[in-house]
Amino acid sequence: MFKKTIFLLIILCSGCGARAQKDQALRLVRQSELQTAAQQTGEYFPFLKGKKVAVVANHSSKIGRTHLVDSLMNAGIEIGCIFTPEHGFRGTADAGEKVATTTDPLSGIQVYSLYGDKKKPDAVMLQGIEVVCFDLQDVGVRFYTYISTLTYVMEACAEHDIPIVVLDRPNPNGFYVDGPVLEPAFRSFVGLHPVPVVYGLTIGEYAMMVNGEGWLKNGLQCKLTVVKLKGYDRNMIVMLEEKPSPNLASWEAVYLYPSLCLFEGTVVSVGRGTPTPFEVFGHPDMTAAQFNYSFKPQPMPGAKEPKLNGKTCRGKNLKPYAAAFRQNPRQLQLAWLTEAWQSLKYKDGFFNNYFNTLAGTARLRSQIETGISEEAIRAQWQPGLDAYKKIRAKYLLYPD
Repeated sequence: MFKKTIFLLIILCSGCGARAQKDQALRLVRQSELQTAAQQTGEYFPFLKGKKVAVVANHSSKIGRTHLVDSLMNAGIEIGCIFTPEHGFRGTADAGEKVATTTDPLSGIQVYSLYGDKKKPDAVMLQGIEVVCFDLQDVGVRFYTYISTLTYVMEACAEHDIPIVVLDRPNPNGFYVDGPVLEPAFRSFVGLHPVPVVYGLTIGEYAMMVNGEGWLKNGLQCKLTVVKLKGYDRNMIVMLEEKPSPNLASWEAVYLYPSLCLFEGTVVSVGRGTPTPFEVFGHPDMTAAQFNYSFKPQPMPGAKEPKLNGKTCRGKNLKPYAAAFRQNPRQLQLAWLTEAWQSLKYKDGFFNNYFNTLAGTARLRSQIETGISEEAIRAQWQPGLDAYKKIRAKYLLYPD
């Protein structure tokens, strides 16, 4: 067992702490209206200079139009290696596709995949590394794997006594908390911690929670520094400048993703292999009148083998729902899932084994199959949500 390291937390940049900000209208904000932590180079470049740095990054890790790696190199900071998550350093790999370890052709730096044979940096990868700099754009949903990558990197840093600097970025789904809290039996890379589907924290706040609650292996804590955003609060839907992964290509897709991703555990398509992934859902046998939108998945970059490839699907276009975000409830939308179930429940295998893994519980599938009302489902979620919110409150850096 590794010796427990000293917990060190430095919050950089002045600005608002957590404070009440109730009943304000949700608004759509361009990312350029905020300052990401990465942009505030004066706050972390001095800490990195003179040290050998490992960078956890992908295509979204930019300062304006310049990649973080290039900015660090231009500042004379030595980069020992790059770690990259699901979808790869350039953000082009399919969901679930293994990412290879390689050398970045532009910088010549070794790029280690944390979504292949290994999901956690080992001693060989970290040899000579004096600090880790983490900068990934998250979307605030438990089964989006960048927070799992964050956890394993923090764990490796704790084990090897290496400090980690997390450059915070906005959570585009940070305006609500909802869904079942993960049960231990369903722990996986798409859900490591007892948090709900939508957890309402930035990735920097999430790192603080993982560290502070002792959720790293053996209860370790790492030497953690979080560099804050400027101009962010939780009444924003932030339109990201870079799509965080291949099939989240619009702000509407990011907004709808928490509800629609549960369909990945069913026979229903969410539009992978079309120009509008995670803006639609459908199936060839959904023939009821309310399913009046059609699409046909085809192989394309980011969806090489899409579900229901080449089949005309009938379903719903949810872009108009997203456009009405100001009027929509700040919660997961379960009606789409139950509508699809009612239409296709005669079909064997509507749900697959992945559904429970995504949901983090076996209850939701059982509740839908037995026709339990949404109100009753939500009532069962509430005790877990209340307990989680008490934990979450300890780590808020921005207005709630």
